[in-house]
Amino acid sequence: MKGNTMNFALIGYGYWGPNLARNIKSIPGINLKYICDVDPDRGKNINFRYPGTGFVCDCEAIANDKEIDAVLIATPVKTHYLLCKMMLDNGKDVFVEKPLAYSTDHAQELVNLAEKNEKILMIGHTFLYSPSVNEIKKIINSGELGEIYFISSSRVNLGKHQKDVSVLWDLAPHDLSMFHYWLESNPHWVSCNGNNYIIKDIPDVAFMHLNYPGDICVNLEIAWLAPSKLRRVAIVGSQKMLVYNDMETLEKVKIFDKGVDYKDPESFGEYQLSYRSGNIFSPYISSQEPLYLEVLDFYNSIKNRTQPVSNGRLGLNIVKIIEKAEQSLNNKGEQVKLV
Repeated sequence: MKGNTMNFALIGYGYWGPNLARNIKSIPGINLKYICDVDPDRGKNINFRYPGTGFVCDCEAIANDKEIDAVLIATPVKTHYLLCKMMLDNGKDVFVEKPLAYSTDHAQELVNLAEKNEKILMIGHTFLYSPSVNEIKKIINSGELGEIYFISSSRVNLGKHQKDVSVLWDLAPHDLSMFHYWLESNPHWVSCNGNNYIIKDIPDVAFMHLNYPGDICVNLEIAWLAPSKLRRVAIVGSQKMLVYNDMETLEKVKIFDKGVDYKDPESFGEYQLSYRSGNIFSPYISSQEPLYLEVLDFYNSIKNRTQPVSNGRLGLNIVKIIEKAEQSLNNKGEQVKLV
């Protein structure tokens, strides 16, 4: 760090890297010293877009540069472990795109290494910085929905098929991180069914069922093989219900004053149910970009030496769930406990 300015480096300038670079450059107090990518063609316009930012193809140059305070990694998931380890071993704070690693053992090792070296390890679970997701957390914590009964989520589209990981590793981290954030707990067990229809041995459709403390049932549908794009979560409580539709432009979150009231029977075999259908309310949601808020949290965590919202421990828990879900999928949907 020079004065009050931190030197950042970005590894990976493919699909997601340019979005990270744009947000890094928008935060005062950060100097994007290097962008690194194995494809030299991706560095052709770096000096034009970001004057003063260098381009390298060798990540070891970043690891060995004592002036680099923090590194952001936006590369394929199977490269995360070695890149994170290299940067943590060389004294860098690290941000890595989701998921943290491709196995629980590797994720655990990275968390332990970051804690041992007293370095920040942050995972790119961007939805935790969505104003909509944070508004939902406030609503749940306020008790407005009552006791949470179940959550049902769908995240499907036509593509984009990955060649190296299944739909579980690609899409499930988004929703699993939100469930963890909202419910502030880990599931007791997970079961998963799915199939690979397009690329052999790479599941492109999966249906996960999770059981959380309080006997909260959670269902998650994820697919690269659907007729239209859907990003929808329904949360049903004892008092009210909520729908989060990320495809909506304006009213992304809607609260439904709907429910069922059960009255104790007055005589043997008699029961009464009262169905309630009231107003629908959509709260104001800030339009701030989640990715900007995410990068800002990384910067502030380094500056203040505090843990970010999307920290290493949370990232480790997500990897554990996905790994157990894969185990269940490979065993015809058997329930797999999470210890």
